[in-house]
Amino acid sequence: MKLPSSSPEDSLRLFLEYLAVEKGLARNTVTSYARDIRKFVDFVKAGKIAWNRISEEALVGFIHRESKAGLSARSLARLISALRSFFKFLVLSGFLKRDPSSQLTTPSTWLALPKFLTVAEVEELLRTPDEKKAHGVRDRAMLEVLYGSGLRVSELASLKLAEVNLEDGFLVCRGKGGKERIVPLGRSACGAVKRYLAEVRPLVDPGDREELFLSRRGRAFTRQGLWKLLRQHAGKTGLAAKISPHILRHSFATHLLERGADLRSVQLMLGHSQITTTQIYTHVSRERLRRVYDKFHPRA
Repeated sequence: MKLPSSSPEDSLRLFLEYLAVEKGLARNTVTSYARDIRKFVDFVKAGKIAWNRISEEALVGFIHRESKAGLSARSLARLISALRSFFKFLVLSGFLKRDPSSQLTTPSTWLALPKFLTVAEVEELLRTPDEKKAHGVRDRAMLEVLYGSGLRVSELASLKLAEVNLEDGFLVCRGKGGKERIVPLGRSACGAVKRYLAEVRPLVDPGDREELFLSRRGRAFTRQGLWKLLRQHAGKTGLAAKISPHILRHSFATHLLERGADLRSVQLMLGHSQITTTQIYTHVSRERLRRVYDKFHPRA
């Protein structure tokens, strides 16, 4: 039976529509898939490889090229996952007879353990904003919420006023794929947000914004804007080398588990669909315990 024809561009477009419409993935996730698969489409075009004859060798060559270009182990694993999803879709849609990515693996040893800050480092970072200034009060509240709830930076940017309950200490977050979850919010974070709402937000709110945190011009923050602020504050403490967009989220999870929180509860608070994603933080704790043991036990 003759297979329906599809160009690389058509294949990519249909795949992205499938992710957004049928799977209901978040826009940022779809954008990430699009970026990864676009690299491969360009690779195929440059090599003049027939789209219906892509081999496992071609995929491996592409992955090796990305590795040599300096792509991190975690990014490579994500790239391979994107390719496998893409080719599985093409086979199920009837555009390819066989899946050339079926034997590609993403070894767990490739994945670096997440970096996190110590409690003392987090406290140092939280003290950095100058609370004598309006934007310092706002920044302190944002950092407190990030660390106190484990939100992703993108989730903080889209957090609405109506989704925060400061009296009972929780917030409602809409994460990846529009999934909703309820996350507790501690006293420190609630106190910082109350001060921001009382002293700062009324000064910049044009009156029609739903977002909790607003810029000095009364606009909602972008992920990039929040990330820039985090780096600025980290630079004042000497923690810049340790900072990543997820650093407070990683610290949130690690500190909870180190203090006895159960894995299932942390999974729910982080919004992970699979508990295996959350389990990486238990490896972090074990690594740290090992270092403490080796350093202090007389028979280590």
